[in-house]
Amino acid sequence: MNHEEAVMTTSTTLELLRSHTSDPRRRVLLTGATVVTMDPGLGILPRGDVLIEGDRIAAVAPELPVGDAVVVDATGSIVAPGFVDTHRHAWEAQLRRVMPDVNDLGEYVTSTLVGIAPAYRPEDMYVGTKLAALTAIDSGITTMLDFSHNSRTAGHSDAAVQALADTGIRGVHASMRPHFGDWDGQWPADLGRLRDLCSSTGGGLVTLRLAALATDEIAGPGIAYGPRLADIARDLDIGVSVDAVFGVPSSEAVLRWAAEGVLGPEVSLIHCTGLTGEAWRAMADTGAAVSLAPTSEAQIGLETAVPAIDEALAVGIRPGLSIDVEVALASDMFTQMRALHAIQRMRAVNAVYGTTATPTRIGVHDVLGFATLHGAESIGFGDVTGSITPGKQADILLVHAEDLNNMPLNDPIGTLVLGSDPRNIHAVFIAGRVRKWAGTVLDVDLSALRQDVRASRDRIMKAVQPA
Repeated sequence: MNHEEAVMTTSTTLELLRSHTSDPRRRVLLTGATVVTMDPGLGILPRGDVLIEGDRIAAVAPELPVGDAVVVDATGSIVAPGFVDTHRHAWEAQLRRVMPDVNDLGEYVTSTLVGIAPAYRPEDMYVGTKLAALTAIDSGITTMLDFSHNSRTAGHSDAAVQALADTGIRGVHASMRPHFGDWDGQWPADLGRLRDLCSSTGGGLVTLRLAALATDEIAGPGIAYGPRLADIARDLDIGVSVDAVFGVPSSEAVLRWAAEGVLGPEVSLIHCTGLTGEAWRAMADTGAAVSLAPTSEAQIGLETAVPAIDEALAVGIRPGLSIDVEVALASDMFTQMRALHAIQRMRAVNAVYGTTATPTRIGVHDVLGFATLHGAESIGFGDVTGSITPGKQADILLVHAEDLNNMPLNDPIGTLVLGSDPRNIHAVFIAGRVRKWAGTVLDVDLSALRQDVRASRDRIMKAVQPA
């Protein structure tokens, strides 16, 4: 097949994929791929088929009948579950890498949350969140938890929710009031309205979560997690994500939450660096979830600056992974997996250097699990996404394994974790709908988006410059 024929075939397939997308009986067959399911019972199929019906995975097998399905020839590719980003402050995306060498948490807080965040209007929330979500899709993230902690007005929150819906990502709007500056005082009373807004926006792909901080050290008691916020979340039947879980004060808070009965699987604790052994045992005993941000913890230097993977695994917790803040960090999950893989293995070998002990090292299967299945479980989506399992939502990646940087395909998980990057992602499906195809995110006017992003950034930065 020559280049023109390949382009025509790809274009024709896309037209078929985009036809009748709302039909719950519509079938798509991904055939001939190496299938990395991340389902413990299904494992890896060296050559297999995945059948999508409507928004769900219908079947996975070495070979499936075509029937009336739209057929996607995935020969030479890896089919894998979409990545799950368990914590990103999406509204900051137009400030990407404005402070790449930030020295510590205090410097980030002072610059971004104190200095810049109050200048955001609802339209800036929309632009930043949309940019972050589209970038997530481009890099294979099909589920993104947006820890939206700049909800100055109901309009700010609504704009962030709408941005998630408009991109087609599986989005979680985790709502929190701002740390500093003027705001309307509508949170947390506004959470009930936001729950209803999320359920009616984005075709069922957008959901709500309560966001809070671990302690009152950064911004006072109003946003510190405890029984008051836990009761609100329970009344609304939504989960909770708790950021800035660091050191001894957070360890004491964890023990207090456990004693108060407000710590459990519905609560995801973010970072968890420098926690005491007692706190980790309480987290394990209550079933609390954990979200690590490997580049954030190491690069910014959060508490110990060491991602708490060994501490989590020691008590039986398998964490999710997250991006955190794009003002200083990379935007993609490949970077998070590689950073965690390298840091943990470095520490394991270093810890036994000069002795006869054998280091306990994680592997590529572990970190891919953190980025997919365990990430989904950590934010309450374990039954929805995170693996290629019949009955789950069809959040699926098609990754070229014969591209220059990946060929030849030897170990498929090693290729996904250590070889691939966003350029190798040929297709992204979210709830059975194609959102990226032939390496391009669909339905995005890049020129218009670029203009909106630059205009938002320029206005914000001008507003915060001293007179």
